[in-house]
Formats: sequence, structure tokens, C-alpha cells
Amino acid sequence: MTWSNATIMFGTLAVVALGLRLRPGHPVSKADRTSHNEVAAAIFAMIGVLYAVLLAFVVIVVWEASDEARATTFRESDHLAGLYWNARQFPSAEGGELTTLTLQYAHSVIEDEWPLMMDGHRSAARTTELVYRIRDTANALAPTGPGQQLQFERAVAHVEGLASERRARLTQIEDAVPPLLWAPLILGAVLTIAFTFLFSISSVRLHTVMVLLMTAMICVALIVVKELNYPFDGLSSVHPDAFEVFLARLPTTH
Repeated sequence: MTWSNATIMFGTLAVVALGLRLRPGHPVSKADRTSHNEVAAAIFAMIGVLYAVLLAFVVIVVWEASDEARATTFRESDHLAGLYWNARQFPSAEGGELTTLTLQYAHSVIEDEWPLMMDGHRSAARTTELVYRIRDTANALAPTGPGQQLQFERAVAHVEGLASERRARLTQIEDAVPPLLWAPLILGAVLTIAFTFLFSISSVRLHTVMVLLMTAMICVALIVVKELNYPFDGLSSVHPDAFEVFLARLPTTH
């Protein structure tokens, strides 16, 4: 979500709240509203608590989803780095192809797959093909002694770990908040803000400020949810830092 969209969202809710507060006439007289302020306050507190719990739950869900997506990329990169160093323990005729494939995979994730994950919520065919080639090449290694046998077993484990973490990353390209939850989030925001107009306060200006402050707070929370809803896009998106670090820390001679 861009800053312009966030501004539109915040501005719309603020304008709606202000417009409802300043609209001419009121279906309930001021005297009736004043006499029922305590009852309205009790009901409003219950509605507010329920909505706050729902909003807090959703914020925690999207925050944890974003953190997990970031952690997944680093686990995937760790397996790639381990595979690279295992491959270097084999003769260049055998391990050279595998090290080249690991480098191609890192570049493909950054250059091919990440833009597709951000814009199209999908994977890259070239990256998938490289996973298959890496697995075939690793399984074709022929260890000649106990040392190489150990490296071979580690390489195979890293290949399986790499494929597994990539699958996990690709499952995280969907929205963290299901559409079913957006309905109560939006409806709850509208009801919570609208309920404040049932109160009667002697100062119209103070009442307006209170409504707008609460509207702004709800808008900020919903913007946070929207920005964290998809881990690989938005203002707090997960970047391919793990793979860039892997490439940056390679020896000068591959």
C-alpha cells in the first residue's frame, strides 16, 4: 500500500467522521442523548473492547507472518550457502557445476522471482528449474572417501532444506488476513466511530476532536494491517537481503 493510498484511507475516514458530526439535525434529541450517556457509554465500552481485541489479534497475526517470512528467506539462504561450501569440497569437475548453480539460483531469486512475488504473487519458472537442476547435480556427486561422503550427505540435506524453505516462502506470498476477516474489521470501525455520535457533549468542538482522534487511531491500525498483510509488498515488505548477503560474502574467486 502506497502513501497515497494510506492518505486516502485516513482522509476518507476523517472526512466521514467530521461530516457525520456536523450534519444538520439529529434523530435523537440532545436531552435524550444526555440522559442516556451512561448507558451508551457502557455499550460503547463493550463494542470498543471487542473491536480492540479483534484489531489487536489481526495486527499480531500479520506481524508474525511478516517476521516468519523474513526468517524463512534467511533459512533458505543458509541452506544455499551450506550447499555452496559443500560443493567446493569436491573436485572442480563435479563440484564446479553445483557451485555455479547455487550462484545462479541466488541471482534468479533476486532478479526473477522477487519482482514476481511483489507484483504478481507468483513464482519464477527459471528459479523452479534451477531447484531441479541443483537437486539432480547434487545427487549425481560421486564421493570417493569418508570425507567426501560426509560432504555429500550434507549437500543432499541442504538441497532438501533449500527446496523445503522455498516452498514455505512461496506459501507466504498470499495475504495473511483472509477476506472473511476484512468484513468485521471495516464494519467494526464504522460501528465504533458511528456510536460516538450518540453521546452528547456540551462542547461541539471537543466532541469533534475526540471523534477525529479515535478515527485517526483506527485508520493507523488498519493501515498497519494492510501494509503487513502481504509480507513481500508494502512499506514494510521483506526484501531479498539474505540472498544479497550470501552473494556479498563469497570469496573473490568462486
